[in-house]
Amino acid sequence: MKHLYVLGFLITGALPGLAQNTGTLRGQVTLEATGSPLHHATITVGRLARRVETKDDGTYEITGLPPGAYTVTAHMHALSDASQTAQIAAGGTATADFTLRLAAVKEAITVTASGSEQTTFDSFQTVTSLESLDLTSKSETSLGEVLNNQPGIAKRSFGPGSSRPVIRGFDGDRVLVMQDGVPTGALSSQSGDHGESIDPSSLDRLEVVKGPATLLYGSNALGGVVNAVTGHHQIHEHPHPGLRGYLTALGGSANGHGGGSAGFEYGVGNWLLWGGGGGQRTGDYQTPIGTIDNSGTRIANTSVGFGRYDERRFADFGYGYEEGRYGVPFAGQIEGSGERISLATRRHNLRVNGGLSKLGKPVDSFRLSLNYSDWRHREIEGEETGTVFDNKQISYRGVFQQAPLGRLSGSFGLSGLHRDYKATGVETLAPPVNQNGMAGFALEELTLERFRLQFGGRVENNRYDPAVGRGRSFTGFSGAAGIHIPLWKGGALVANYTHSYRAPALEELYNHGPHAGNLTFEIGDPGLQRERSNGLDLALRHQSKRLRGEVNYFLYRIGDFVYLAPTGRFAQGLIEARYAQADSRFTGTEMGLDIGLHQNLWLNLGLDYVNAQLRAGGIPLPRIPPLRGRAGLEFRRAGFSLKPELVIANAQTRLFSTETRTASYLLANLGASYTLAQKHFLHVFSANLFNAGDRLYRNHLSFIKNLAPEIGRGVRFTYTVRFF
Repeated sequence: MKHLYVLGFLITGALPGLAQNTGTLRGQVTLEATGSPLHHATITVGRLARRVETKDDGTYEITGLPPGAYTVTAHMHALSDASQTAQIAAGGTATADFTLRLAAVKEAITVTASGSEQTTFDSFQTVTSLESLDLTSKSETSLGEVLNNQPGIAKRSFGPGSSRPVIRGFDGDRVLVMQDGVPTGALSSQSGDHGESIDPSSLDRLEVVKGPATLLYGSNALGGVVNAVTGHHQIHEHPHPGLRGYLTALGGSANGHGGGSAGFEYGVGNWLLWGGGGGQRTGDYQTPIGTIDNSGTRIANTSVGFGRYDERRFADFGYGYEEGRYGVPFAGQIEGSGERISLATRRHNLRVNGGLSKLGKPVDSFRLSLNYSDWRHREIEGEETGTVFDNKQISYRGVFQQAPLGRLSGSFGLSGLHRDYKATGVETLAPPVNQNGMAGFALEELTLERFRLQFGGRVENNRYDPAVGRGRSFTGFSGAAGIHIPLWKGGALVANYTHSYRAPALEELYNHGPHAGNLTFEIGDPGLQRERSNGLDLALRHQSKRLRGEVNYFLYRIGDFVYLAPTGRFAQGLIEARYAQADSRFTGTEMGLDIGLHQNLWLNLGLDYVNAQLRAGGIPLPRIPPLRGRAGLEFRRAGFSLKPELVIANAQTRLFSTETRTASYLLANLGASYTLAQKHFLHVFSANLFNAGDRLYRNHLSFIKNLAPEIGRGVRFTYTVRFF
């Protein structure tokens, strides 16, 4: 009960407010290459979550802004984002004009870190944000493949189709994958051979919040969050007159890669209609020692929706359908059947959003999301379906954005889910289970003269009701406090302390039986306790015309950490392992540095390292990425870009009892692109040569690394056009 009092204090303490005069912000956005005005560019006023699009002449105006200093950002597709500080006076008008250009290094924007749009430099948490054209040039069939080698992010896999992001060494139920801010309802967290069916080439943005994001998104975001944003309207909920859209085609070698996607948004008055779809397909991939049989993938998706938006309210409805099929290499050999095993997935998704804004005080706006996901995947052995997994999930999320009270701003809300899980067939590891969750949360920010403070709390309950066996209920509190201190012009120090709770996952409680996807005979424990984590994150950031970088250090101590502990016995040809608990420690660092050697030439450097172990005896935890580095150049002149890159990974010698050593490797990649920017169109032609030296290397986080090395030399071509 004391946790509820704490949360109530955080929420109610931020609500009162006094009326005050407001000001106006206006300006114009132009394209540097032609000097022409840019319409449909998005202008965002930080911490207020106020945004508007530019008109046909590139101008914009935002009224009703409380007095104060705000970071204002202009955003437009693949062009470099620009930001500046605007001082709003009571009854006054401030001007902020922007010129956007193609640039080697762009200022990234995030909406996932705090629930409202802001620059990654201003964010309290460390964020990786990839825009649509970044995703198109990577052109992979899974989220793990796309995000691999980003600072602090690796990929877990049982072949390319099951690839899933690992954040700072955290995997499974500790990394939450979302679509448009709500859980996808897929089962990729439960097993090494389970994947997501999201097509990265059809996304508008992909964001990764590193470190505990439990305050906003729940206990299974202990390691971080991956948020796939499907469309511009999912963030910018206001009228969008006119037509905008994209068309992409791609193809590549080394795996017979091909595919394409297209989408549009069309607005008339206050109404908006959108739709899209596409797919990708790969064959078995080639390595320096031969082709990996049964490693092909295919994914497809389609979506439609409509909504009504005005300046004070909105409501929209969307439907999406995804399906895929991918091979699981060597799975039949591991199980002893010798059959080719593949997984076929499909997901129906219904989404309703609504909201009110400009409500006044104490609450300025409210947003509600309701989401229904019907996920099924079939494990196919030869021509027969062996096991069917069904996961039907209803989730909701309501957020109240507070009207600023002087220097204090923030939000609070409620979220929850109902999940109906069932598996039938030969690999039915757990009984049917109903899961219910509910949470209340608040996140506040205080802006002072010399620094900013952020603090908040979350109370969450998770309840499991299995058809057979013991039901469990877990309630816990998560809290955090952070400080953002400007040190010099363009430089800042950010420090965060987090206390997080995580309820055990369904599979940790109830699995019992042979699980080839994790290479173990698993024995769950219905008596597991909740995990408790205390963490410290430190970040030093700099951002200027010729130098942008961030260095991070993190330390998490997790009490009663749940892990698969080998018993020393074998069962049905697999290592017997029980879900056990022990105190653990995760520590590490990551660095990204972009240096402008010349106006048209940048040096890009990156480094990350994770050290994770059980505190008793210093036993290393399994599948932790090794020390990795990245060094590259980007030359850009007019619309042409050339990007040579080296990726280096150290040997992983810190091994769990069931692991083998993974050798070091050095990869050479080369990317080239040409972008033609016009007033209403953006054309991008790109080619990427990967593993240019055809090096033999293995991913330490792959469950089948000893059998299947990574892909050999190949080239990938993409073309995309965006119109607006």
